[in-house]
Amino acid sequence: MYLLPKLPTVAQTRAADMYTIKHHFPSSLALMESAANAFVKAFLEEDIANDQRILIVCGPGNNGGDGLAVARLLRERSYLVDVVLMGSEDRLSPDAQANLQRLGHQVTYLKNDDADVDLPSADIIIDALFGTGLNRPVTGLAASVIEAINAADAPVYSIDLPSGLFADGLPPKGAIVRAELVISFQRPKPAFFLPENNDYLRRWRSVDIGLDEDFLQSLQGQDFVLDKTVSQLVKRRSRYSHKGTYGHALLLAGSRGKIGAAVLCARACLRAGAGLLTAQVPGCGYDIFQSGIPEAMCLIDANADQLTELPPLHPYSVVAIGPGIGQSVATADLLRSLLTTTDKPIVIDADALNLLATDRTLLALLPPGAILTPHIKEFARLTGAAANGEDRYDQARDFARQHQCIVVLKDAHTCITAPSGERYFNTSGNPGMATGGMGDVLTGIITGLLAQGYEPLEAALIGVYFHGRAGDAVAEYRGQAALLASDVAQALRIE
Repeated sequence: MYLLPKLPTVAQTRAADMYTIKHHFPSSLALMESAANAFVKAFLEEDIANDQRILIVCGPGNNGGDGLAVARLLRERSYLVDVVLMGSEDRLSPDAQANLQRLGHQVTYLKNDDADVDLPSADIIIDALFGTGLNRPVTGLAASVIEAINAADAPVYSIDLPSGLFADGLPPKGAIVRAELVISFQRPKPAFFLPENNDYLRRWRSVDIGLDEDFLQSLQGQDFVLDKTVSQLVKRRSRYSHKGTYGHALLLAGSRGKIGAAVLCARACLRAGAGLLTAQVPGCGYDIFQSGIPEAMCLIDANADQLTELPPLHPYSVVAIGPGIGQSVATADLLRSLLTTTDKPIVIDADALNLLATDRTLLALLPPGAILTPHIKEFARLTGAAANGEDRYDQARDFARQHQCIVVLKDAHTCITAPSGERYFNTSGNPGMATGGMGDVLTGIITGLLAQGYEPLEAALIGVYFHGRAGDAVAEYRGQAALLASDVAQALRIE
């Protein structure tokens, strides 16, 4: 599925730069000007008042050239801009040198013989020291400059990448700028999706600088960015459709004390567009479920406290199991029975995942295309602890390939891994969604999409992105701290 944007490596981005310059721009300097304009546009959208003093700290390479171009563009808009340039003029890259001349040499130089780095006071700092070309940890004067930036009492905006960070992976053991916002060119960097790099980029956004999209999409690789373009997968409803058109989902959820998980999952399933929903809950949950979700049908398990029986599956188009079910022996037997008999699309979440981890013989029974939705700890129970974020993503790829399933690894940037090894990194959502019941809502959304006939990978991608979008919409008016899972189910809008 190549609808979504490819996530290129540093080498691939450099190749895209060269291809774009050759076919679309008269020179590399012209592409740098395009990037600088894109940065300035995004920067000013942060409501930067023109009486705030801005300090731009530039390195000798092309990232520094971007910073020099940004300084000129901001000065042309009457902003108060000071420029500090690390190194001497004769060490600048050709494009940085050209932008220094355009700026008029109105800069302060920092040289290696400077004993202390004392940056001018500023309300805002723009970091333009190093970009994606960095391939070793920062030391010496550059490290001192970064430490001075981090010590300053001013928010930092980084051009393309926080200086000192490696674009393709884990943070090096050296000085790294801690940015309030990173404005990345054309695409986010792979490093942005690793939890180890969280301290260096509080927020990030990517801006179009004019790189050739057809070339980027033609690059080899199996990593993608899950963004708003996924809406192109959403199907339109026919005026003459009816509830039977959109499938009948079966939800196996709940146990004593956890019927709320079934309610949340069911509500989200219906909000996602399922035509019909039947839930099987233990006897203790019947009144709660029927009063909480009047649009759904409800089956009562013979056991009052937990799920023990598998109903006939022929009426249903999809089955979801896990939210709130507990880990009793009888419920584990129900899961085994389901896996050995179903030919329906299936979503496996929460305690059903823990049961898989407890009895690993169940993994061999997973039907092709099954969707598993673990959070980090649940995934570690299935695969073992990961050394770091990169290792965890690789484990997800190996697991999805081995079991021919789809892994929805829930985190700040949820990663969906397909059986083919393709990985999709989500860009929606916010920290307010780190609260109980959010996973139950996501399971319901994906189940509702599967009921309507979406392919499993499509359902996972659409579900994850719009789950995050609903969380973002709620956070806009309620704030992150007050965000509830039920708010997300209520706010869900897939279009």
